[in-house]
Amino acid sequence: MNAKGVSLNDEFGIKGQLAFRDAGDGFIVIDIDNSHCTASIAVQGAHLMTWTPKGEQPVIWMSPVAKLAHGKSIRGGVPICWPWFGAHATESSFGGHGFARTVDWDVIGTEALDDGSTRISFAIANINREQWPHQAPAEIHMTIGFVLEMALVTVNQGDETITVGDALHTYFCVGDVSKTTIRGLADCDYIDKVGETARRKQAGDITIGSEVDRIYLDRGQDVVIEDPVLEREIRIEKLGSHSTIVWNPWIDKTLKMGDFGSDDGYLGMVCVESANADEDVVQLSPGESHSLWVRYSVE
Repeated sequence: MNAKGVSLNDEFGIKGQLAFRDAGDGFIVIDIDNSHCTASIAVQGAHLMTWTPKGEQPVIWMSPVAKLAHGKSIRGGVPICWPWFGAHATESSFGGHGFARTVDWDVIGTEALDDGSTRISFAIANINREQWPHQAPAEIHMTIGFVLEMALVTVNQGDETITVGDALHTYFCVGDVSKTTIRGLADCDYIDKVGETARRKQAGDITIGSEVDRIYLDRGQDVVIEDPVLEREIRIEKLGSHSTIVWNPWIDKTLKMGDFGSDDGYLGMVCVESANADEDVVQLSPGESHSLWVRYSVE
């Protein structure tokens, strides 16, 4: 354990419930093991990597060959896309999905809750001022138990209106994505980003049998992942999010990416992302704040 990890354990560790460890080369990971679940979080990116309610299969998918490296994004878990989603609106040289997922965040609080859950909060530490010159920092607050709640909060502390795009880019574990149904987005307009970008309308529930990359617009209600293989449903509740992204790379893209663990690694995951993206970005006036809140539960 390096000095940073020791210091974090001294200040924020919770005996028997939350501990910091060095995963190699000073890359700090938080392990949580409470009465309801186990979970792990990378301090870089405030990136929740795993969450498994006790008695359940893992709910959050992580690639078995995911690399934990400074300044590199992690394949799987819940990457935080902030302060924009996808490509930057005006600067193509800026990285996709913003910089929040690859920079350090500060732990600002931990708490063992009376119901047995664990609360942990982070504030982004290293803001790239060239890419984000605004006085508008971000925090994320997680409550981790038999259900998982996360709130990504942006506060405009400056004196001009700003535009924020954000997402919790969550990878969910499924038994076989080709047998999975996603409910809650029927009749919704979406932007199809596979091939030539086009605007379409969803007919019925979503099933996946090829590459899917869609931004569902102006839709804020619950989404449910129905998984007959694992015999469960994952419910996604959200507030402060007007877009939902559904993504699975399928065969060809998985082979090109090379970090899914196997050629058919795409079958075990689907991303259902709560977001404010494309036409649904957020305008924040001076003094205003915005919270993108989600709750994940297994039924």
